[in-house]
Amino acid sequence: MVVEIENFYGVYLLYCINPKYKGRTYIGFTNDPNRRIKQHNTGTKAGGARRTSGRGPWEMVLIIHGFPNNISALRFEWAWQHPDKSRRLRHLPKKSSRETAFQHKFRLVSNMLRVGPWCKLPLTIRWLKQEYMLEFDPLLQPPNHMPIAYGPVQSKKLKKNKAESVAKDTQSSQVDDDDDDFVHLSQARATRCDVCVKRLQDPESQVSCVHPSCSMKAHMTCLSRHFLRRTEDSLLPVEGTCPKCKVSLLWGEVIRQKLGCQDVPPDSDDKAHWTDEV
Repeated sequence: MVVEIENFYGVYLLYCINPKYKGRTYIGFTNDPNRRIKQHNTGTKAGGARRTSGRGPWEMVLIIHGFPNNISALRFEWAWQHPDKSRRLRHLPKKSSRETAFQHKFRLVSNMLRVGPWCKLPLTIRWLKQEYMLEFDPLLQPPNHMPIAYGPVQSKKLKKNKAESVAKDTQSSQVDDDDDDFVHLSQARATRCDVCVKRLQDPESQVSCVHPSCSMKAHMTCLSRHFLRRTEDSLLPVEGTCPKCKVSLLWGEVIRQKLGCQDVPPDSDDKAHWTDEV
C-alpha cells in the first residue's frame, strides 16, 4: 500500500548502491518523491542532479515530510546539508572516521528533529526502504508527535476546483429556509467554530477532530490558540484537548488529517546536494 498525501513537501536522503560509489549520500528537497528518484537515476537530461548523474542507481531511503510549505522544507534541507554553517547545528561533532556518510547524516537529522523550529512541526519520519533503517539513539529520540512510518509515499495533486466545490457546498448549507426553521438552525450550528463560535466560511481554514465520533470543527487559528494556552513559551502548538469531546489531540495529527493522508493502491521541483563521503 502507498500512502498518498496532498500538499507534499519533503526532504530526502539518497543512498548510492553503485559498487563504484557505494555508500555516498545525497540530500534534497522534493514535492514528488517518485518522480524525483526517477530523475536522479535517469540523469541530467531527465531533470536529475548533475552530481548524481551517471553514478546510480540511487535508493531514496529516508524522507522527512509534513513541512507547511516549500520554504520551511528548503531551510531544513540547507541545514542538513551544511550543519557547520547552521547556528542550530554547528556545535555538533563532525563526522568521525568510524562513521559512514549515511550514519553521519542520520545522526545529524536525529539532532535536527529535537531543536527549534523543527521540533514543533507536524513532521513524519518515513523509511522508504526498511532494509536501510537505523534505530534512533536513546538520547536522540524524536518528539512524541512525530510518527515513524514505513513504506512508499506518493504526492497527490490538489484539484483546482476542489476548494471551490467545497466552498459552494458550505455556502449553500447556509442559505436561509423560511419554511423550515429547524433545518436552518441545524445548518447554522453545523457551520460554527467550536472555539470562537463564529461561522466557518472558508473550508481551507478549517480543521476537525481526528476522532470519527467527534464532530468538532474549528478555525485553524482558533484551535491553535486553544492548544497554546497550555504552553507559555511556544509559538507553535504541539498538543491540546479537543474543545468538544475533551480528548487529547496532537497538533500534527490534526494537520495530517487536514492534508488528506490515505492508503491507496500503487499506481522536481528540487534543490539538492551530494556528498562524496563514505
